Amino acid sequence: MLISRTYFPARRYFVASSPSTQITWCLPLRIIRTDRLRTWIIDISLTSVIMAPNLFGTSASLFLEASQQNLIQEKSTTEKTNTPKLDTQKSLRSKSKYKWNIVWRNVIAFLYLHISAVYGLYLCFTGAKLCTVIYTFVIGFIAAFGVTAGAHRLWAHKSYKAKWPMRVILMICQTIAFQNHIYEWVRDHRVHHKFTDTDADPHNAQRGFFFSHIGWLMLKKHPDVIKKGAMIDMSDLEKDPVVVWQRRLYIVLMPLFCFIIPTWIPWHFWGERPMYAWYLTLFRYTLSLNLTWLVNSAAHIWGMKPFDSSISPTDSYSVGIAAIGEGWHNYHHVFPWDYKAAELGNYKVNFTTAIIDGFAKLGWAYDLKTASVEMIQKRAARTGDGSRYKLIEDQHEHTHNDAVWGWDDSDMIPEDIQETRILNKSD
Repeated sequence: MLISRTYFPARRYFVASSPSTQITWCLPLRIIRTDRLRTWIIDISLTSVIMAPNLFGTSASLFLEASQQNLIQEKSTTEKTNTPKLDTQKSLRSKSKYKWNIVWRNVIAFLYLHISAVYGLYLCFTGAKLCTVIYTFVIGFIAAFGVTAGAHRLWAHKSYKAKWPMRVILMICQTIAFQNHIYEWVRDHRVHHKFTDTDADPHNAQRGFFFSHIGWLMLKKHPDVIKKGAMIDMSDLEKDPVVVWQRRLYIVLMPLFCFIIPTWIPWHFWGERPMYAWYLTLFRYTLSLNLTWLVNSAAHIWGMKPFDSSISPTDSYSVGIAAIGEGWHNYHHVFPWDYKAAELGNYKVNFTTAIIDGFAKLGWAYDLKTASVEMIQKRAARTGDGSRYKLIEDQHEHTHNDAVWGWDDSDMIPEDIQETRILNKSD
């Protein structure tokens, strides 16, 4: 006969006990932590605990972290098992055991880069030739395009398809940007979309502006990032020869395309001083890094949330300009498979979309996926903040169970697939 039961919503921990039969049920046996004393309960007899077969790999012992104060009383070997007294008021969310492990190599490198970038900016106005300055910004734009149109919209979100010449061009441009090879960039970004603002998010904005902007690259990854990253489907990139080739030769390609060639060209073709060319290269690289990082930091803190008010990403016009079209981040997290990464259909501040459309006219980009007007309006009216569309209802609560990283994500609902518009379809 069931005498007592307790349910912990925070951890979905269920305890049911019957003193008359000395049986205690603990389902689904998830770990409970409190902010004070903790204990481990081990080697509990089968006569005391009933578990589903093969659930934990063994039926002879139960490992359960619990509050010594609130969960269980000490059991005597000659007396009946006492019913655990559970206090739901003191069952708090578990505290993270994660400790910062600073990667000092990266810290020193970022210090050097930013100091050099300041000097490079100074040279733009004092010593460097005008051709070098113009060339620096052109290369910066080309590198940014490799990230936004390539690593981001093509490979991470599969928002469109590209023929091999375009993929090779995008791969070279992304290598110039030097933000890790495509495979690692995509894996981290897909994890970011699936687990935004959790410990599994590589640049979790809940840990502050500095961490989400640059600090996450100065620390070793949180264990959850590695754990969840291993669950992300990357089979499409493993079959892409362009991605595989870049990853295999990245240690050679990266310094060549990012630093050596961009420094050599001004010196060789119009006689720029090698030192000036080098520091303007570092200025270009550091500037492009910070403009990209603004999407992770500023676009998760300041701005409007017209499409989903329960998530941290925001729509930011200024970030959109700086990141050549990546600033409409609230829209992007709601519709990550939209090749425009924005509701906007014009090219005023979404240069990436303009270039993708240009390649589509050449036939190199195809199957461009975009959300229909009806989809956008319906979603904004249901979950937005009312800043752009009239809010009809707002009873949703954001969970990561329905988050998707892009097209072909297994969690993508059929309704979204059916209502998506596909432009320039392949034959």
